[in-house]
This record gives sequence, structure tokens and C-alpha cells, in this order.
Amino acid sequence: MPGTETLGGAARCVAIVGPFQSGKTTLMESLLERAGAVARAGSVAAGTSVGDASREARAHAMSTELNVASADFLGETFHFVDCPGSVELAQDMRAVLPACDAAIVVCEADERKIPALEPILRELEEADVPRFLFLNKIDTAAQRVRETLALLQRASRTPLLLRQIPIWKDGIAIGFVDLALERAFIYREHAPSRVVESSDAAPPDARDARFQMLERLADYDDALMEELLSDIEPPRDRVFDDLARELRERHVVPVLFGSAERGNGVTRLFKALRHEAPRLAETRARLGVAPDGAPLAQIVATRHTSHGGKLSVARVLRGRFAEGDGVVGSRGAPGRIAGILALSGEATQRVGEAGEGALAGFAKLDAVVTGESVAAGRERPDAVATVIAPDPVHSRTIHAPERKDEAKLAACLAKLADEDPALVVRQDPESGELRLSGQGEMHLRLAVERLLSRFGLAVDTSVPAIAYRETIRKPASARARHKKQTGGHGQFADVAVSLAPLPRGEGFLFGDTITGGVVPKQWIPSVGAGAEAALASGPNGHPVVDVAVTLTDGGFHAVDSSDAAFQAAGRAAVAQALAEAGTTVLEPVLAVEIVAPSDAISKATQLVSARRGQIQAFAPRPGWEGWDVLTALVPEAEMDGFIVDLRSSTAGVGTFRARFDHLAEVVGKPARALSGRAG
Repeated sequence: MPGTETLGGAARCVAIVGPFQSGKTTLMESLLERAGAVARAGSVAAGTSVGDASREARAHAMSTELNVASADFLGETFHFVDCPGSVELAQDMRAVLPACDAAIVVCEADERKIPALEPILRELEEADVPRFLFLNKIDTAAQRVRETLALLQRASRTPLLLRQIPIWKDGIAIGFVDLALERAFIYREHAPSRVVESSDAAPPDARDARFQMLERLADYDDALMEELLSDIEPPRDRVFDDLARELRERHVVPVLFGSAERGNGVTRLFKALRHEAPRLAETRARLGVAPDGAPLAQIVATRHTSHGGKLSVARVLRGRFAEGDGVVGSRGAPGRIAGILALSGEATQRVGEAGEGALAGFAKLDAVVTGESVAAGRERPDAVATVIAPDPVHSRTIHAPERKDEAKLAACLAKLADEDPALVVRQDPESGELRLSGQGEMHLRLAVERLLSRFGLAVDTSVPAIAYRETIRKPASARARHKKQTGGHGQFADVAVSLAPLPRGEGFLFGDTITGGVVPKQWIPSVGAGAEAALASGPNGHPVVDVAVTLTDGGFHAVDSSDAAFQAAGRAAVAQALAEAGTTVLEPVLAVEIVAPSDAISKATQLVSARRGQIQAFAPRPGWEGWDVLTALVPEAEMDGFIVDLRSSTAGVGTFRARFDHLAEVVGKPARALSGRAG
């Protein structure tokens, strides 16, 4: 039976985002411990954390999906959503951001990891989500905070606002000065920091740092600017109000710091969230959601469990939902909530209702997908946000070793793609291969591992086949007669054809120059059908393209000629002509657009050249200072694993888009390899 508890109570939803291995999950553990939601912060390394509890996350020691946990702090409820940091799994973050009230961006004082931070900040800017920046691992930082801030500012188009300065002792940060409170704090392991007299502990530059903070706030507050110019100390409450307003209006990104692993700086972060993070009413306004109307929720994630069926993770934006409520999705599909669950990592608990602000699981909404809005009742709601999955950059052919498992494989892949719209499953119409495509090698590896861990289905993968083509080298002609007598009506057709090459991209053309009725009109299309069948597989085993076939002569029998006979004769004549004309293999060439940091673009150029690619253009990336765009033409056969090499040479952030451009003749060593394969 469901519980009587109601989730919600105007709870705030905060996304925890940041680059891979920046300490996001550890920070969530520290927040939960500080609020008393867990007795002791779990460890990612030891496999005891609330987040990263799936088999795949434990095996790879990384976040592989969204993790949700809740905590009450000083009488207010917070839902935290720990988002994967891998660039390959960024779709999870994109889906949840619009429905969050704020985000904590976790990063390190490491210049090498700044390129990975910028795309995350851009996602937040595009989603227009207010955000704090938490500079983690301050206990191991090699640079001064202000130097680090200058480096980090390159990744953010919104000004970073330093809220604290560290207190150093023997090169180690032992505490901090809160520039708004004008108080000094000394860190304590896994406990709130101890307040000390600011005059005793504060660094000599504390007043200058506070004045710089106030100057930044005054950029958006004329009254504060006048006070500063008149050397009037602003009231503390006024400073906090300005901090809250300018965060909510996205004028600044407040920067706090600490050590998630040691629990340092966590209480001040919690208090900044409590006082300054927007509430649901402001998030509704940002999303254009009216405060009145039918209960409305945004689906931010989807899970398929082995036994519990489909679970839609929903942020309630308006009203409240109860078990059994009928809903309609923004795509028009109806459903009924079979149960409402509170979420904590992998654990779930039945509750009675989900009120405004709640982040809860809605059970058995089979027709609803991630990114969709749902409303109680029968009226279809408008979509609150649109989340578009990126184009795939890595593919594998996937198949079950046993034929009896093929139907199960298709169903399980559909569930994985429902969970993650960045996974694309399609059947190649030419090769018949079932292909799984996504954002990189790890992305696809996790999908394969989930097939086994959740559904007990082991699969094999391989490199997808390339859609090679052939075309003729020169004109040719041939004649073929199909004659067969087996009793009763026989089969007879006599066909003469000529082949001529066409310009690249023209495909296949069929015509005739028949006069005098040597081939009756009703059989001429049959010759065309036979010719097309012969071109389906040329001498090298690939479809033949860019060729014109002309029926020039022939003969028929009044009784024994038929559609089948002329198709057979046409097929034989074209096959003979192909042997005379000779063919060359064509390969698909892709137009590739690569984006990467400017200091890594030379490595991307080398990768393209090493893969038989031709550089076409090079330009700065619009709106991205310090990034470039490289366009090139690259054979599709050379693109397998390209994203792996590109990311390894661009600090993990380079990516590309590709589309078919043209067919080109394969020459040199690749041509000899293909010819040998055909033989």
C-alpha cells in the first residue's frame, strides 16, 4: 500500500554538475551528511555512496546516470540531482537542467580541466539556470584562489563573483573568510567550520577582496554604488539581498570553495543555497509556466528496472499528483500514474502524493518520454522545455549470439533508448545490421553492460559495415539470350544492352532505342528490372551506381517470352557488360565539422590528415572565445574510433558532426585491400 507522506512542500531542486572526477558525487554525500540525511558520508571509492550505486557506476568508479537524493536543512527541503560528468553522458544533465531551480558547478583549481568546464557552463547559460561555482579540493590546490578565478573566468561568459577568500597556513587552506558575513571560519573535518575572530585570522587582503565583491554587486545596484563612492558601509542584510537578486537574475556566478571529501565549506554552501537559490515560483516564471492551472510536471529522466517496469522521474512544477491520477503528455499520449515514489540513489519508497517542487518517480507512464511535460486531467499541456539530443559520433553493430534472443534484444534496446535519447538504435536497410550509436566508446559500452546487468542479455558488437559502391570504368555492351524448355510453355528472351558511365551522384538510368518491335513494349520494363537486379551486386560485391543502361536490340518468341524471361536476359546481359567495362570501388566521404579548443586544433588537423582526410576550412568558433571550427572531408571508413582519438587529444572536449557528402573512388592501399577482400 502507498504511504501517506506527501513529497514537496515547496522543495527546491538543485543540479550538481561539473567535469568528470571533479567530486560531484562526493559533494552530494557531504551535503547529505551535513543535513543529517545520512549518518555518515559515503565513499565513491569504497562503493558506499548514495549516488553512483548502479553496477556500472561501481565498476567504472564514475557517475553513469542521474542520481537523486533529498535533504532537509534548517527547515527547508532540497532535492539534489547528481549529473554525470563525462561528456559522453551529458544528455542526462541537459534533460534535468530546465526543471531545476539552481545548479552547483563543481570544479578544481586545475588549468588542464578548464576546457571541460566551459561546455558545462554553456549548457547552463543556454538553459538560463542560476548557478553557484564550488571550487573543490581547495586542500590540494596548487594556485592561489584569485589566480584560479582568472583562469576560470575564461570559461564563463557571466562574471564570477568571489564570495570567500582562504586562510592559509604553511601553504594549506585551513579556513576561509566569508566576504559577505565578514567572519572567519576554521575548517573541521566532517563538521561545520568553527567561527573565529576575523581580525585575528583574516588575511591582509580581506578588505580589498570584500570591496571588489561589493563593486561587482554595485554594477547592478545604483544605490550600493553611491554608498561605496561615499565610503558608506552597506548594511549586511542589503548585501545578502543583492547577492540573492543578482544570482537569480543571472548577473553573477557566486564562487565558494572547500573540500567535499573532508566536508569543508559545505555548511556555507548549504546556507548560500537556502538564502539565495531561486524558489519554484521563479523557476516557473523562467519556464513560462503560469502559477494556476492543472497540476503540471516535467519528466527529467526515465528508468527501466528489471522487475518494476518504467519509472519517470518528474519535477512537479504546479499543483500535486497522487497515485491513480490520469495524465496527458505534451505529445498527446494519455497515461495513469500507477505509483509515486521518493528517490534516493537506487532506493525508492512509495509515498501518497507529490506536491509542488517535489522530484519524484511516477510509475508506469509507458507512453511518456524524457523531456516531456505531463498534466493531470485530459487536456494536453504545452511543452515546458525542448531538449534535443546531439548527433551520434560513434556506432557499433550489435547482435544477440542466439537467434531466439533477437526480439528480446530489440525490446531491451528500445528501453535503453527511452532512458537515454542520445542512444540511437536503427536497422540499416542495406546491410540489415542492427546498429547502436551514441556519444562515444564508453557510452556504448555502458549500454551493452546494462543489457547484461538489467536484462540478462549478453550481446556481441562489431564495427559497422561501410556502404561501398562500384561504378564502371568505361562504356561496354553485351548480348544475352535466356532460353529454357521444360515441357509446356518455355522461356525465351534475347537482349542486347549498352552501359555508359554517368556523372557522380546520378545513380541509375534505364532507356531503350528499340525500333520495329524486336522487343515488345510490355517487356522493355522487364529488361530494366533485370538490369537493376544485376547492378545490385557488382564484380566486387557492391551495388553499382552512376551507370546508364540502354536496351539496344533483342528478340522474342510469341509463345515462350515472358516478364521473367526478359528479366533473366537483362540481368545476364548487364552482368556480362559489367565484366567488360570493369568497375572501380567507391566509398562514402563525409563532411565533418570538428570543434575543439584552439590550442588543440592542430592535433585535430593531424588526426584528419592521418585518416586520408582533406582539410576544407578553419575558423574561430562563433561565440566561443578560444575555440575553433575545422571542416574537412573524411572517408567514412576512416571515421571509426575518430571520436576516441579526438577526445584524447583535446582534453576530452573535442567533438564533431558528420553528414554524407559524396562518393569517391578508393585508390592506393585501401583499394588493393578491398580488391583482395572481394577475391
